Amino acid sequence: MREPSFEHPSRCPRGTSLEALAAEARGCRLCIDHPDRGRPLGHWPRPVFQVSATARICIAGQAPGIRAHASGIPFSDPSGQRLRQWLAIDETAFYDASRVAILPMGFCFPGLDAHGGDLPPRPECARSWHRQMLAAMPEVKLLLLVGGHAQRWHLRRLQVPKARAGIGVDETVRQWRALYDDDTLQPTCMPLPHPSWRNSGWLKRNPWFELELLPVLRARVARLIV
Repeated sequence: MREPSFEHPSRCPRGTSLEALAAEARGCRLCIDHPDRGRPLGHWPRPVFQVSATARICIAGQAPGIRAHASGIPFSDPSGQRLRQWLAIDETAFYDASRVAILPMGFCFPGLDAHGGDLPPRPECARSWHRQMLAAMPEVKLLLLVGGHAQRWHLRRLQVPKARAGIGVDETVRQWRALYDDDTLQPTCMPLPHPSWRNSGWLKRNPWFELELLPVLRARVARLIV
């Protein structure tokens, strides 16, 4: 039997609580019933995210991978292990929604491309949910922009000029200090490469990431995670 379709969240009244938004988002079927660009998701949706009105850190990632899709737990894979190492926090803190929100650009695993890599995040999620959810998390002080999709969407949302935001992940991450120190950006933004094993070569070629960026990131996270 086909599950009932999900109506567009624009019907949610302004000021809807984060709990109500999250409950509706977890039942979202937009990419099946009303897909952008004409192509529905190739499998049944399973939104995976973590939000709280008290979270002080928000991780804006790409989309759940196949392991997170199976487990229903964000970053439940080697990428998550590396990300937690970057942040210098354990799983208990990472999965404490009262302190850390995880709001990927796509809530569901997008499927695989012809080469076995993950497809881009579905566009329906950001269009339909992100602004409302971010507005309902007023305590967020640090926004981690993980990967190109998150960086482009959020820096455009925050009206950061392209000349300052950078073109592509490499250039944007290299300009991390200018973005991090920009007092006009609220919350504070920190661009990061995706923690996938596919980026191990980039990390080896760019030792400044570990020597310069990570100490600043870890110190800020330690202050906010208490």
